[in-house]
Amino acid sequence: MSTANKTVLLAGTSSLYPELKQLLESDSYRVVSLEQLDEYKHEVRLALEVNNLDLAKKKSTIKQMDTLLPANIPILTSSLAITATEVASWTEYPERVCGFGTFVPLVERSLFEVAPALQSAPSIIEQASSFFVSFGKEIEIVEDEVGLVFPRILSLIINEAVFAVMEGTATPEDIDIAMKKGTNYPYGPLEWGDRIGLDEVFSVIRGLHRDLAEERYRPAPLLRKLVLAGRVGVRSGRGFYSYEKQEVYQP
Repeated sequence: MSTANKTVLLAGTSSLYPELKQLLESDSYRVVSLEQLDEYKHEVRLALEVNNLDLAKKKSTIKQMDTLLPANIPILTSSLAITATEVASWTEYPERVCGFGTFVPLVERSLFEVAPALQSAPSIIEQASSFFVSFGKEIEIVEDEVGLVFPRILSLIINEAVFAVMEGTATPEDIDIAMKKGTNYPYGPLEWGDRIGLDEVFSVIRGLHRDLAEERYRPAPLLRKLVLAGRVGVRSGRGFYSYEKQEVYQP
């Protein structure tokens, strides 16, 4: 396949952006930004939008894509914080929108979840699935609900662990040790949250609470405070633990 036929538009500010960009480029995809779209508009075969925390930015980016791209180009949107159906409702061509989701680090993820919007055309769902398979990932088709499956369940576990810290049940270190040894998880929930990015976890929990309005989905206040303070984990150098700060993508 030529580079022109493997040109994708990637936009957003979540931690998915740099990892998706690296993964795609390693598989010979040409990844372009919204700023480069004038030059590559007729070569783009698919668009990816990965804003999670800032929903106003998400809406603005989706509307730009919908306006600038030909109507037949699929728009795949991260549906960790909001349903693909709601995202599709912002567009003139809702049938080309399809949701997807996973958590970083992508090197540890063998599977992407694909969540079609109610408006998604069957051909768009097929193209989304084929796209993820093309760079070595498995796919699972799931219902269009905030957080999908793996991100939702893991975020709820992390949120509960944050409540346990707030209530003085145990220290972050002791909670992580208990969960690793008690469940055989690869990481404790707070360590895992730091690796994913506490902003991503908060986006899922806040989205569930916004959509379902149930007490069990209420974000732990400490989780919200850490995100507001910019202490999102490994990426920022500090979350529940301290790390050497990583270089962060700035759009």
